[in-house]
Amino acid sequence: MDRAGLTIAIKDKAMDLGFDLIGVSPIDSFPENQFYKEWLNKGFSGEMKYLERNSEKREDIQNILPGAKSVISCAMNYNTDYPYSIEHTDNTKGWISRYAWGDDYHDTIKNKLQILMDYICSESSHEVESKLYVDTGPVLEKTYGKYAGVGWVGKNTCLINQEIGSWIFLGEIITSLELEYDVPVPDRCGTCTRCIEACPTDAIIEPYILDSRLCISYLTIELKDKIPHELREGVDNNIYGCDICQDVCPWNKRAHISDKTEFEPREGLLNPNLPYLSSLSVDEFRKHFKGSPIKRTKRRGLLRNVMIAMGNSGEKNFLPYISECLKDEEPLVRAHAIWALWKIKGAKSKEILINCRDKENDSIVIDEIDRILSSI
Repeated sequence: MDRAGLTIAIKDKAMDLGFDLIGVSPIDSFPENQFYKEWLNKGFSGEMKYLERNSEKREDIQNILPGAKSVISCAMNYNTDYPYSIEHTDNTKGWISRYAWGDDYHDTIKNKLQILMDYICSESSHEVESKLYVDTGPVLEKTYGKYAGVGWVGKNTCLINQEIGSWIFLGEIITSLELEYDVPVPDRCGTCTRCIEACPTDAIIEPYILDSRLCISYLTIELKDKIPHELREGVDNNIYGCDICQDVCPWNKRAHISDKTEFEPREGLLNPNLPYLSSLSVDEFRKHFKGSPIKRTKRRGLLRNVMIAMGNSGEKNFLPYISECLKDEEPLVRAHAIWALWKIKGAKSKEILINCRDKENDSIVIDEIDRILSSI
């Protein structure tokens, strides 16, 4: 099979496997490589130190697979037929990012890419070296997706496809095969700035530049410490990730609906019940989120976020659940329960906070109490 024929066969196989988009790009030093270095140097990656550790691989894919010639970018639509977060106004319930409603996409996409990679090896007339990644490897996947013609990188830094929108999971196969290459599509964001204007924490500091340290997705998933005080109200009821900059994107108004059942919301994950989540034990958390992306934040991270959401709701019926979390074994949870209590009760929480301080022996909780007491 010649190069053109093999490329077509690979794309057909990918579509048969359930991918919605596929493109091929060459190995190259794109302008985005230099931008990525500058982005890291400005500290915009926050505590995601793994991005810095593997920066040389992201800058040159030859450091991942010597002799690589092509990157096959595959995308799968996960836009299940449910309303967007901006269409839900009940902040007494939580919001989980759409991508995390169902099964862990890493596993779903990886399994399909493995089948595709095996197919490529079987169809090639000579030995092929390949590696695959799904969001976990040192690959500038949106850059390669762009140069493969899958979509353009929008002002919200998401990859957007003109036909199906931006609700897409990306995976890629790096291969030593030289294939027929696609061409990048033009940037179609135009003068629109809706994503920038809609971000509650002003994380999109200018078009195409995201300061992760301000991003709700980073704050609720990647950040392992306390969420900064000045950003907590902006987090609102988002307890795992955030969809707002995609919700408001005009290209998602007619986004295709996915028929993938594995991305349908698991029971209780669409507008989840905050009191239920606040009461999860470690074992219950593991059981409930087995095979889900949400396991990444661990119980303490999720309950930290639930406390923020409860505090932002102003709902007094949450006070018994917050009080229980004041006794949680995790200092991170207790510290944010302190904040939630104060947000709802205000100055009336002073006596409880003083009593809590007398019993505390962890600095992050004591610091939280002292900060709040100084403002009452």
